[in-house]
Amino acid sequence: MKLIVGLGNPGIEYQFTPHNLGFLTIDRIANDLGIEVRNRRCRALTTRAVMAATPVVLAKPETYMNLSGLSVRELVEEHQVDVKQDLIVIYDELDLPLGTIRIRQRGSSAGHNGMESVLGALGTDEFLRIRLGIAPDRKVNDSVKYVLTPFRKAQDAVVDEMLDRAAQAVDVILKEGPAAAMNRFNRKNEPEGELPAQ
Repeated sequence: MKLIVGLGNPGIEYQFTPHNLGFLTIDRIANDLGIEVRNRRCRALTTRAVMAATPVVLAKPETYMNLSGLSVRELVEEHQVDVKQDLIVIYDELDLPLGTIRIRQRGSSAGHNGMESVLGALGTDEFLRIRLGIAPDRKVNDSVKYVLTPFRKAQDAVVDEMLDRAAQAVDVILKEGPAAAMNRFNRKNEPEGELPAQ
């Protein structure tokens, strides 16, 4: 059993904001599978599915971002998940350019309150996470306001493509393992025809 958790805030006003990319990724995966995430368990909206011949639980904590760990810990206990092997957490990352995906197997929260809550609740940083870049193309003075303001129309295509790639990344993790997924999705976008520096 794999537990795939997307972080975000409940409520229609937050639905299409940068801080809700975790939720949006879970919705994209569910949509691709033809299912809905609507069961209430462990302070989250959840659904069960099979991806890449693997049973999974998709979850969107409803505790609000800063208390995400409360729900994640309950989900881990309820489904008896081995955190190191079977948990994937998907969330937005202000330190990465918009549209970028980075997969990591451990690490700090880098100041992300939702991840800080999850790390504290689980008592370990050894679990897989998919970080989705939201850094704007220009400097913002109020990062809190930025992450809670809906994406601009001009950003829709980039966000849509990133959600597709995040869903693909989950699929690759399940089929081929984290190393293969990191190798494929963590690459910098190299200019066409140029080899990366050795």
